[in-house]
Amino acid sequence: MERLRLHQKVTNMAKTNLLDRIIGLPLENRLITLILLVSIMIWGLLVAPFDWDIPGIDRTPVPVDAIPDIGENQQIVFTEWAGRSPQDIEDQITYPLTVALLGTPEVKTVRSFSLFGFSTIYVIFNEDVDFYWSRSRILEKLNALPSRTLPDEVKPTLGPDATALGQVFWYTLEGRDEKGQPTGGWDLHELRSIQDYYVKYGLSTARGVAEVASVGGYVKEYQIDVNPQALRHYGISLMQVFKAVKDANNEIGARTVEVNRVEYMIRGLGFIKGLDDLEVTVLKVIDNAPITIADVAHVSFGPALRRGALDKQGSEVVGGVVVTRYGENPLETINAVKAKIKEISPGLPSKTLADGTTSQLEIVPFYDRSGLIYETLGTLNHALREEIIITLIVILVLLMHLRASILISMMMPAAVLITFVGMKLFHVDANIVALSGIAIAIGTIVDMGIIMTENILKKIENDQKSPHVINRILEGAREVGPAILTAVSTTVISFLPVFTMEGAEGKLFKPLAYTKTFALLSSVVLAILVLPVVASFVFSKTTHKQWTRKLSLGILFTLSIWVAVSFNIIIGVILGSIALLQLLKPLLKNYPWLYHAKTLNYLLVFDVMVLLSLTWVPLGYEYGAVVNFLLVAVLVGFILGLIKTFTHAYPKILSWMLENRGIALLVPSILLMFGLNAWLGFDSIFGWSPEVIKQSRPYQKMVHVFPGLGREFMPDLDEGSFLYMPTTMPHAGMEESLDVLSTLDRALYSIPEVENVVGKIGRAETALDPAPLSMVESVVTYKSEYIQDASGNTLKFKVDGDDNFARDSNDQLILDNSGKPFRQWRSHIRSNQDIWDELVKVAQLPGTTSAPKLQPIAARIVMLQSGMRAPMGIRVHGSDIESMEAFGLELEAYLKEIPSVKARAVFADRIVGKPYLEIDIHRQAIARYGLSIRDVQQVIAVAVGGKQVGMTIEGRERYPIRVRYMREFRENDESFESILVPTPSGAQIPLGQLASVRFTRGPQVIKSENTFLLSYVLFDKVDGYAEVDVVEQARAYLDSKIDSGELNVPSGVSFDFTGSYENQVRATKRMRIVLPLALMSIFVILYMQFKRTTTTLIVFSGIFVAWAGGFTLLWLYGQPWFMDFSLGSLNFREIFQIHEINLSVAVWVGFLALFGIATDDGVLISTYLDQQFKELKPTTRQEIQAAAILAGKRRIRPAMLTTATTLLALIPVLTSTGRGADVMVPMAIPSFGGMLFAISNTFVVPVLYVILAERRLLKKQ
Repeated sequence: MERLRLHQKVTNMAKTNLLDRIIGLPLENRLITLILLVSIMIWGLLVAPFDWDIPGIDRTPVPVDAIPDIGENQQIVFTEWAGRSPQDIEDQITYPLTVALLGTPEVKTVRSFSLFGFSTIYVIFNEDVDFYWSRSRILEKLNALPSRTLPDEVKPTLGPDATALGQVFWYTLEGRDEKGQPTGGWDLHELRSIQDYYVKYGLSTARGVAEVASVGGYVKEYQIDVNPQALRHYGISLMQVFKAVKDANNEIGARTVEVNRVEYMIRGLGFIKGLDDLEVTVLKVIDNAPITIADVAHVSFGPALRRGALDKQGSEVVGGVVVTRYGENPLETINAVKAKIKEISPGLPSKTLADGTTSQLEIVPFYDRSGLIYETLGTLNHALREEIIITLIVILVLLMHLRASILISMMMPAAVLITFVGMKLFHVDANIVALSGIAIAIGTIVDMGIIMTENILKKIENDQKSPHVINRILEGAREVGPAILTAVSTTVISFLPVFTMEGAEGKLFKPLAYTKTFALLSSVVLAILVLPVVASFVFSKTTHKQWTRKLSLGILFTLSIWVAVSFNIIIGVILGSIALLQLLKPLLKNYPWLYHAKTLNYLLVFDVMVLLSLTWVPLGYEYGAVVNFLLVAVLVGFILGLIKTFTHAYPKILSWMLENRGIALLVPSILLMFGLNAWLGFDSIFGWSPEVIKQSRPYQKMVHVFPGLGREFMPDLDEGSFLYMPTTMPHAGMEESLDVLSTLDRALYSIPEVENVVGKIGRAETALDPAPLSMVESVVTYKSEYIQDASGNTLKFKVDGDDNFARDSNDQLILDNSGKPFRQWRSHIRSNQDIWDELVKVAQLPGTTSAPKLQPIAARIVMLQSGMRAPMGIRVHGSDIESMEAFGLELEAYLKEIPSVKARAVFADRIVGKPYLEIDIHRQAIARYGLSIRDVQQVIAVAVGGKQVGMTIEGRERYPIRVRYMREFRENDESFESILVPTPSGAQIPLGQLASVRFTRGPQVIKSENTFLLSYVLFDKVDGYAEVDVVEQARAYLDSKIDSGELNVPSGVSFDFTGSYENQVRATKRMRIVLPLALMSIFVILYMQFKRTTTTLIVFSGIFVAWAGGFTLLWLYGQPWFMDFSLGSLNFREIFQIHEINLSVAVWVGFLALFGIATDDGVLISTYLDQQFKELKPTTRQEIQAAAILAGKRRIRPAMLTTATTLLALIPVLTSTGRGADVMVPMAIPSFGGMLFAISNTFVVPVLYVILAERRLLKKQ
C-alpha cells in the first residue's frame, strides 16, 4: 500500500509536462535507476584510461596517448637504388613517381626527398580519406606504372602502416654485469646481427607493432677486395669474378628418391658458409692450374656501407625503434613490447670478458613514450582529484549540510566514469587535450548538482511536517529542472561548432569537444534523473534508523583507523573524532556544541583541507606540509569568505544598484572596453584617431600598455625530453659526423639534470626516417624535478633528525611515505627552459649549426606537416637548385636582422654543398674499343662502390657478399684512372684512357613538392614573442626589402612561410565561423527557455562581459607586476605559473567553454525572476524592485555556489606544473577570468529586467 501511494503521488505530480514526467519516472523506479547507475559506473571503471589494476578483471581501457596525432593523413612510397646520387634518384625515380602519384584520387600534396641511395615520397591525402583506403589506392598506382617508368632493377615499396609519430619506443642493446652496470666487450657487428635477426623479429610480434627498425652498428658483410694488377696478370675481368661468386653461392633440389620404401628428399648443398668457401672459388684454369679468388683478391669480413649511426653519451651503440601501427593504442603497444622484451631477454646471448666479467646483453630503452603518457595522465588525475576535493570544501562551507555535500560530490566521479564510457563507444582516444575537457567541465558538473540539491533542501526545510519527502523532492526538481537543462544546453551547444574544425586543429580539439559534451550530458542526466532518486534515500526520514546510523558511524571509525595508519594520521584522527562524537552523543548531552552539525562540518572541512594540501602541494614539497596547508587554507578561505560576504550583502547592494542604474550599467561597459583593448590592442581600437592624438604621449603610453595579445597555434607541451637537432656541414662524411655526434652527446650529458643522451646521425632502417648524414638528432631525457615512480607519482624518502636524506648500505635513498621528496635539479634550475638554456651553452661546436628548441613528438608533428625540422620557416620554390640556394642565403641574412627572430637559429638549406667526383665517359674513346656506356658504368659501380652479388644463408641470418677493388685502388681520383675495363677483344683498358674525373659540388638531398623543387630557410623566435607575430614581422620586413629593391626574387623562384604558423592562420579563419555559430546557438537555446527576446538578450549579454574577463586575465598574465609579491621566499607568480600566454587554439577552446557557463547565473536568476513576476504580478515601481530583490536574494546563494565551485575548481589547474599543464592552463584562464567578471551579471540582469518591466508598466498606464 505504501508503495502504491508513493507511486500515485509521483504520478499525479508529474502530469504537467514532458520534463516533469521524465523526472518522475526514475522516482517511480528507484531500484532500477540505481542498478543502471551502478552498472554504468562499473563499465566506466573497466574502460577508464588510467592504469588501474582491478584484481581478477580483464579491463579494456580507452586507447591512450600523450597528445592527439595531428600529423597529415599520408602514405609513404620508399624506393632504394643503392649507390646512386641524389640527382640520379631525383631524375629517374622521384620525379616520375611523383608525376604518377599526383593523379591518385583524393591526393592533396605529394612531397618528396631524394637522398643518396633512396627516394622517399610522402603522398598526403585529404583528411576525410580512410587510412587503409589510401594505401590500396597507392598500391594500385604502383602496380599500374607503365613499363620503363623506372629503371629495371628498381622496385618502389609502400612504407609501414604508420606515421613518424608512431615512433613510441627506442632502445639500445648493451652488455651489462650482474649489478646492471655497462661492461662493453661487444663488437658493433655482433650487436647489429643480434638486433637484426633476434630482437627485431621478436619485438615485431608484439600486438600493435607496425615495424621495428634497426639503427647504428655495422651490418656484417663478406667483402672480396680485388687486386686489379692480379686480374690483368691472369687475364681475368671484374665481371668474371662477379659471375664466379654468384655461381658459388647456390643450392638446388633434385626432387626425391625411394630406397627400401623410404622416401628421401634430395638437396644439392652449395651456400657459402665461410670465408674459405669464397677463397677456393675458381675463376679460370690456366695450364690445368685453377686460378681462385684467393689468387686475385683478399676475402674478409667487413662492415657494409652505412648511412646512419647511434651514439649514447659519447660511445657508439646499436639500437632500434618500435613503430606502432596506425589506429592502435600506443600505451597498449608499448606495454606489449615491454612484455615481449621480458619474454625474449633470457634468450639474449652473454659472454665472459677478458677480466672474467660476465656480460649479459640487455634491451635498454632510452625513449619510452609511456612515461610521458603516464605523467600526463597523472597530472590530469591529480587535477581531477584536487578539483573534487576543493569542490567538496566549497559545498561543505557554503551549504553547511554534510549529507547534501556528499550527495553532490558523488556526482563528480559518476559523471567522469560515464564520460569514459562515452569515449569508448565513440572511439575517442584519451590524451591530455581530450581529458582536459573533463577537467574544465568539473565546475559545471558540480553546479548542476548544487542547484538541484539546494532547491530540494529548501523545499524539505519548508515542509518539515511531511512524513515523506519524495513529493518535496519532485517539486524542487521540477522547479529548477528547466534552468538546469537550459544552462547545460548552452554549454553543450557552445562546443558543437568545434566538431566543424578541420586539419590539425580539428584533430586536436574534437576529442576535447567529445569529452566535455559527454561530461555535461552525464551531469544533466545525473542532476535531473539520478540525484532526486538518491536524495529520496539520503533525506528520507524513515530510513535513518538507529541501527543503520550506528553501523555507518562504526564503518567511518574503522575507516579512520586505516587512514591514520596507511595515509595520514591527522586526517584519520579527525575522521575518527567525527565518528566518536556522533556515537557518544547520548553521553555528551551537556555539551551540544561538540556534536552540532556545524561543528562536524567544520571538522570535516579541516580534514578535507589537510587532504587537499597533501595532494595539491601548491608550493612544492620543499616548503613542507604545514606551509602548504596554510596557503591552501588562506587561499580557499579568502575566496569563500568573499563569496559568503558578497552573498550576505547582495540584497543591499542590489537595492543600491536599482536606485543607481547608470553606475550599475557603466561597470560592465568599462569591463567590456578594457577586455577589448587587452585582446586587440589600443591602437587597433583607436587607430582611427587623428594623427595629432596618435603622436601624443598618453596615446603612445596606452599603445605600450595594451599592445594586443600575441598569437600562436598551440603552447608547447613539456614532454620531459628535448630533441637537439643541429646540422653538420654537407661535406662531412661518416667519420666526421660521428665525431661531432660523440662530442655533442658528451657535452649534453655533462649537464647534471640530464638523465640520458642518445644521438643519431643519418637514418634508421625505415621508410619513416629520410634523414641525410648531416642531420643530427640527439634525444636528451632530463630528470624529473623530484624522483617519481613509473606512473609519474612523486616518491618520498626517509630523512634523519637534521632533515638530511638517509641512505642504505648501498648509498641508495630509502622509501618512506612519511618522508620528503628528493629534488634532482640544482637550485637555480626552476623549469625545463632553464635546462634547455644550459644545453645550448655547452652544445656550441665548430662545424655545426645551432638547433631550434624541439621536443620529440612536437618535432615529428612539424616534420610531418611541413617537411622541415623547425616550427617556423620559409619554403622556397624554384626550377633550379643553384638559384634557390642563393636566394635562400639572402633570406637568411635578412631574417637575422629582425629583432624578434633568434639570429643564431636562422639557417638556409645548403643544397649544393656535397662534394662530387664525376666520371665523364668519353663516347668516342669507348667506341674505339667496342664498349658501351653501360659496360664502363658497370665496371665503375663494381670496382669503386662494390656490388652485392648475393646473400649468404646461415640459418636464420643473412649476410651480403660484395665484390670491389682493394682500397688502395679506389681511395682517390688518381686511383680511379687505373680501373681496368675489359673490352670485347679481351684486352683490359685503364679507365683513364676512356674517361676523365673531375671535382664538383652537388646536392646532398633534393626536396620537392608536387614536382617543384623545394628548399627551406629555418628560423626560431626570440623568447617572449608570439609565433604568428614573428612570422608577420618577418613577412613585412622581407616585403619592404623587395619593395625597396634590396632583395631581388630570381625568375622562376617564389617563397612563402610555413610551419605551425599555417595551422594558426587556418584555425583563426575557422574560428571566425565557429565562434559566431556558437554564440548564435546559445542565443537560440536561451530564447527557447524564455520565449522573450528582451529577456534572452539580457541573459545573453553576460557572455560579452565574461569574454572581457577572459581577455583581461590573459593580459594580466603578461604583465610583470601582476601577482609579483612574496611572502618570505614564496613568490606568487611562481606559485600560479604566471607568464605571458599567447592567443592559441587552446585559449579559444577555453573561451568556447566559457560561453556556455557565462550565462548560467543569468539563466538561474532570470528564470526565478519570471516565476516571481508571474506569481506576484507587481503593479508599481516599488513592487517591481521588491520582486527583483526577492528573486535575487532567493537565487544568489546557488549562483554564488556555482561561481565558487567553478573558480576554486580551476585553481589546481592554474597552478599545475606536471606534464600536460602547458595545455590545460591556457584553456582554464579564460574560464577563470570570465567567471570573475560574470559575477557582475548578478546585478546587471536584475537591473535590466527591472528597467524593461517598468517600461512595460508605463506603457500599460
